[in-house]
Amino acid sequence: MAQKPHTFLHLEASNGWGGQEIRTLKEAASMREKGHTVLFAVQHGAQLGDRAKKEGFEVRYLDFRRRKLFITVPKLIFLIEKRGVDRVITHSSKDGWLGGLAARLARCQVIRTRHLSTAVKKGLNSYLLYNFLADKVVTTCEAVALSLQQQARLPKERCCSIPTGVDPIAIEQGLTSTFPKPSPFVIGTACILRSWKGLPTLVEAFALLRDDPDISLLILGHGSMRPHLEKQAKSLDLAHRIHFTGHLENPYPAMASMDLFLLLSTAHEGVSQATLQAAYLSKPMITTPTGGLPEVALHNKTGFVVPCNSPEQVAKAILKLKDEKLREQFGQASKKHLMENFLWSNTVARLCEFYEV
Repeated sequence: MAQKPHTFLHLEASNGWGGQEIRTLKEAASMREKGHTVLFAVQHGAQLGDRAKKEGFEVRYLDFRRRKLFITVPKLIFLIEKRGVDRVITHSSKDGWLGGLAARLARCQVIRTRHLSTAVKKGLNSYLLYNFLADKVVTTCEAVALSLQQQARLPKERCCSIPTGVDPIAIEQGLTSTFPKPSPFVIGTACILRSWKGLPTLVEAFALLRDDPDISLLILGHGSMRPHLEKQAKSLDLAHRIHFTGHLENPYPAMASMDLFLLLSTAHEGVSQATLQAAYLSKPMITTPTGGLPEVALHNKTGFVVPCNSPEQVAKAILKLKDEKLREQFGQASKKHLMENFLWSNTVARLCEFYEV
């Protein structure tokens, strides 16, 4: 017997647009395809709200600042009751507190997500936010799930890791064009250029390999770190060999041109979408042990895991992967690991099971 359709309300206090917001919108679209109703209530100015509206979702704009508690919570309760919401999903700290409280008062199930590997405040804070104000907790990597289970004293059946999988069809559709290789051997990364992505370390590692004229560095993405990185490249006299593409709506041809993918994050990382996309493209990779990165880059199987902030270790790993046979071996293992564990269809199936819909 088919289950009845459910009504989800996603709450988001963040104004940014990154992996967290992309997953939220993608999940909403998948649940809508399955016949469920999905609504959004987001902070004024949130990019997620604007993009959700373009996708045809109903969006409400609210103020999730705590000083607006006595205004926002009643509005949320009214929305939950009026639209028959039976699953409230919170994604950030501010909407976790206000949304969790509103859902509790409306007697509605609350699902709290944790997208990043950043440590949460210990003690009463984590217990209230992830236990009292949430019926279930979803993380994007196993390390965070284990940490929350211990810290908030959550039983395993109430807290699990469901990584964001990739959609092979979307990647294949993006590979209809090509990207010119700037050199015979291209190392590269793709991310929002933020301070914790380990990008200065990547540039320093590349500088250690400057005597090899066959190697170039390709950096995909935009962000606040770009001026600093361009200045660093210039100071090292490597500006002509480090190529910045800026934001690419379709990054797959550029990623496909890489011989080796790196992501050297030092914090805040769940299971990175960029590493999964690189794995689908059969790229060997070098990552740090941050968050969920080692769940994709299996040391000595699909790539190498190196310590954070260690350009010398990164350079050594790059030199090892100049071996074409080793790259092919790791690349094939990367795609096999991806296909077995990180497809979006699997993500949706696991979410439906966990949400009981």
